[in-house]
Amino acid sequence: MNSLTVALVLLALAGLAYQVGLARSRRLAGVPNAGEGARPGRLHSRPSYHAVLVAIWCLVPAVAVLLAWAVFDAPLTRAYVTAQLPDTVHALQDADLDTVVLRVEQIASGVGVIGAAEPYEVEAADALSRFRSLTGVAVIALAAGLGIVALLYARRRIAPRLRARNEVERVISALLLLCSAIAILTTVGIVVALLGEAIRFFTVVNPADFFFGTVWNPRFSSTGTGGAGEYGLLPLLWGTIMISIIAMLVALPIGLMTAIYLAEYAPRRLRKVVKPVIEVLAGIPTIVYGFFALVTVGPFLRDLGGAAGLEISATSALTAGIVMGIMIIPFISSLSDDIITQVPRVMRDGSLGLGATHSETIRRVVLPAALPGIVGAFLLAVSRAIGETMIVVLAAGNSPVLRFNPAEPTSTVTVSIVNQLTGDTDFASPQSLVAFALGLTLFVLTLILNVVALVIVRKYRERYE
Repeated sequence: MNSLTVALVLLALAGLAYQVGLARSRRLAGVPNAGEGARPGRLHSRPSYHAVLVAIWCLVPAVAVLLAWAVFDAPLTRAYVTAQLPDTVHALQDADLDTVVLRVEQIASGVGVIGAAEPYEVEAADALSRFRSLTGVAVIALAAGLGIVALLYARRRIAPRLRARNEVERVISALLLLCSAIAILTTVGIVVALLGEAIRFFTVVNPADFFFGTVWNPRFSSTGTGGAGEYGLLPLLWGTIMISIIAMLVALPIGLMTAIYLAEYAPRRLRKVVKPVIEVLAGIPTIVYGFFALVTVGPFLRDLGGAAGLEISATSALTAGIVMGIMIIPFISSLSDDIITQVPRVMRDGSLGLGATHSETIRRVVLPAALPGIVGAFLLAVSRAIGETMIVVLAAGNSPVLRFNPAEPTSTVTVSIVNQLTGDTDFASPQSLVAFALGLTLFVLTLILNVVALVIVRKYRERYE
C-alpha cells in the first residue's frame, strides 16, 4: 500500500470533515431556533472548534484501521505467500522457508534476486502482487468508509450546547501525554535492551575486569572458538574523555565568546550574516569533518610539532579533539546567543543605570541570568562530543591503548561499539555482547553529566534569585 496514497486519503478525509463541521456549526450559529434553545451566535464553542472535533472523529477510525493493517500486514502476507508455495517447499526448514518467502516478496516488489527465479516463485509473486493490490484498495476503502460514518455521526452531534472546545482540548492533552509517554518509554526501552544484553555479557566477563581493566583486546572470533579476550574499559573511556575535553577546550571559549559578541556587541546587519554562517557548521556531515581532520588538520599538527621539536601523530586524540571542537561550536554559540538575547532589557538598563559598564553588566547580570540555558547548550555539546564516531574513526587512530599523551593515537567507546558489531561475528559471543555494555556505560556517563548540570544550574539559580 502506497504511503503517499494513504497520506492523501487521510488529508482528504480531514479536509472534508473540517469543512462539513465548519459549515454545520456556522449555519447553526446563524439560524434562530436551531434546536436546544439556540440563538444566533450562542454556540458554546467557536465554529472552528466544532470543525476540528468533526475532523478528529473522522480520522480516529480511519487511522485505527490503517494501524491495524500495519500490524497484521506482515503475518498475513507471509501466510498468503506460504499458501501459494508447493508442498515440497513447505517441508523445508524454517530458515529456508523464510528465504523463499523473502525471494517471493522481492520479486513481487520488483527487486532483483540472486540467481534465477523458480517458476513457483514467479507464480507466487504474481499472486502476491494481486493480493497486495486488492488488500490495499480494501483497507483504504474500509478506512474511508468508517471515516465517513464517523463524520456523519460527529456532524449530528453539533449543537449549541456541545462543548467542542473542551473535547478538542482533551484530545490535545491526550496527544501531548502520549508523546511524553513515547519519549519516556523509548528511553526505558533503550535502557532495558542495553541492560539485558549487558547482563549476558557480565555472565561471561567479570564486571571488575571490564570496568577497571587497562587492556582492550577482544580477540575477534566468528565461530566462537576463540578466546574470550580482554575487555578493559579504561583505555576506551579515557580516550573518550580526553577527546571530549580537548573538543570542549576548543568549542566552549570560542562558542561562548562568539555568542556574547553577536548578542551584545555586533551590529544588527553583521549579526544577520555571521550567525547563519556559523550555523552552517552544524549542517556539515561528520564524515566531511573526519576527512578534513585526516588530510588537513592531522598533517598540519604533525608538521607544526616537528618544527617545534615535538612528536605529534597525524592521527591522534589532539587531531580528533580539535576538529570535533570546531564541529560543536555552533551548538554552543547559537543556543547561548538565543538565551542571552532573551534576558530582559530592563535588567541591562538597571545595571547600566547603577553605574556598571557594559562588560560588567554582561559578567554580573546577563551571564548569571542566562546561565541555565548556557549550561544546557554546554551539556548538549558534551553529549555530542561523547557520542561522535566518524571523526574519531578517521582522525584518532583507532588505537585502544591507555595513553595520557594527546599527541598519540587513541580510541573511544563509540568506535569500539562499531568495531564489535561490524563484520561476520557471533552475536551471542562476548565479542559482540560487549558493545551493549559499552553502550550502557555511555548512557550512565551522559546521565551523570545531566545530574551534575542540574546541580550547577540549581546552585547558581538560587544564588542569582
